[in-house]
Amino acid sequence: MDHIILGLLLLSSRTIYQLHERIEKGLHMMYSSSMGSIQAAVKKLSGCGYIQYDETVENGKYKKIYSITDSGKQKFMEWVSAPFGTQSSKNPELAKLYFMGFSPEENRETRLQEYISYLEEQYDVLNAICQEAENVNVPDKHRDILRYQFAAAQYGKDFMKFNIEWYQKFLEEMRKEKQ
Repeated sequence: MDHIILGLLLLSSRTIYQLHERIEKGLHMMYSSSMGSIQAAVKKLSGCGYIQYDETVENGKYKKIYSITDSGKQKFMEWVSAPFGTQSSKNPELAKLYFMGFSPEENRETRLQEYISYLEEQYDVLNAICQEAENVNVPDKHRDILRYQFAAAQYGKDFMKFNIEWYQKFLEEMRKEKQ
């Protein structure tokens, strides 16, 4: 979460609400978008001197607008420039599938269908982000930034599509076995 916040603040200064809104819009599949996790990360980053804030009052409302510091930029650049780590294959839903044989048989199909519906909703969100990114006109200095953000969204979309198709196939096999 720390690096996500640093990266977002590198793009522009934001309130915690704006950070939450941006993470919820397209990054929530990478990190938790709960206000609590964002607030904890902001507090930590502020304590380390990686971000700072200015206090303002807009329409009678008190706001803290966070921005990245030079040391925060350095920390972010070290992270983003480091080699990729190994992919984590941790997936709590896959663990649930692993043990699904213990669940009541009458609930299994419903739970799988609910999960497929959830994956389809996530796919639709990522698809909308990808379509929006295709039509965005950005200055040349930000073209590379958008390219890699778009690639991450495309990866997520393709990953969701794979999961939807895999779970649908599995569900069809389950239904055939019941006949």
